[in-house]
Amino acid sequence: MTLAFDDILAAQARLKGHIERTPCRFSKTLSEITGAQVWVKFENLQFTAAYKERGALNKLLQLGENVRSRGVIAASAGNHSQGLAYHAARLGIPVTIVMPKGTPFVKVQQTRAHGAEVVIDGDGYDEASATARKLCDERELTFVHPFNDEDVMAGQGTVALEMLEDVPDLEILPVPIGGGGLIAGMATAAKHLKQDIQVIGLEPAMFPSFTAKMRGVQMAQSGGGATIAEGIAVKAVGDLSYAVARPLLDDVLLIEEPFFERGIALYCNVEKTVVEGAGAASLAALLAYPERFRGKKCGLVITGGNIDTRLLASVLTRELVRESRIVSLRIIGDDRPGLLANVSAIIGQMGANIIEVAHNRLALDVPAKGAEFDVMIETRDAQHTQEVMDALRERGYPPRVV
Repeated sequence: MTLAFDDILAAQARLKGHIERTPCRFSKTLSEITGAQVWVKFENLQFTAAYKERGALNKLLQLGENVRSRGVIAASAGNHSQGLAYHAARLGIPVTIVMPKGTPFVKVQQTRAHGAEVVIDGDGYDEASATARKLCDERELTFVHPFNDEDVMAGQGTVALEMLEDVPDLEILPVPIGGGGLIAGMATAAKHLKQDIQVIGLEPAMFPSFTAKMRGVQMAQSGGGATIAEGIAVKAVGDLSYAVARPLLDDVLLIEEPFFERGIALYCNVEKTVVEGAGAASLAALLAYPERFRGKKCGLVITGGNIDTRLLASVLTRELVRESRIVSLRIIGDDRPGLLANVSAIIGQMGANIIEVAHNRLALDVPAKGAEFDVMIETRDAQHTQEVMDALRERGYPPRVV
């Protein structure tokens, strides 16, 4: 199976005026942090906040009138469902989306809001896909696969066309791999335009499906599968997308969870943009493997920005803890009036903020006439945290980090 460069050019012509021509911008701060020369493609600025619109729309625009009138169907719990539903509605094409049980309610509602009929069935993608195939046959619909389809791959490849139009001298494209549709399209376009450009695949360490297929082994899922990059948590890469991408890739790297979290936080704090776990994969790779990218012109794709707001809040808070800007200090002292007031006054005088206090007089490892309490504080940075701890120690209240 080969995907022709002309297919991607044709897709670009079809998509023009129907999707956002998203910017590819240089990030001075991310370049300083990672040591690479970082250019960021903001695909989270698409209407449904993900690049998936490209492949879905390219497929829809090539359907005949008879096929359009009957409608299309897909199985997806994520960005493919929303992109397909949105553009099908724009084109007047009936669309059915089969979503697994347990799909977050907000994603179900967003997909319905775009005009799709949503069917909830199956415990995971594989079972939902089986239901979608069955309905496809029963209703004589057209199945639009999220990645294992040549037209879908061609649409996704337009991302690389735009990046190299904006920054022709890019040297490396680190690209997330889920089912393989994006990297198949982007690698085809990039290697045709610039033979010496490196295309590096990126997978969650918990879901190394592409890596396992390369090595001819069964994928060993780890960590219970609870990756924050659920958009690329695919148990089996597509056979068509794998056949296209595999000969074009220079390497495939596995990314551990903390780097996805750091990527999300950096995009939020530095670029002031919201990304989902999979959308942060390219930046996560630069953080996890700095030596591979140092000094090179790297094109990063923010593939999507659909992250649950509670999860985003948790990630940002965890990053504050990681940077020692939120710290819980345990203090043991004499249980006398004014102890807590004195400690609070010292913390306030040092310019830190108290978030929470837990006071414990009954712990058996505390003297009967003593008191133990944990104070969670917020500081400017790790150095400021150390200054607060030093001040407490000098005043007779030696703390230890919990």
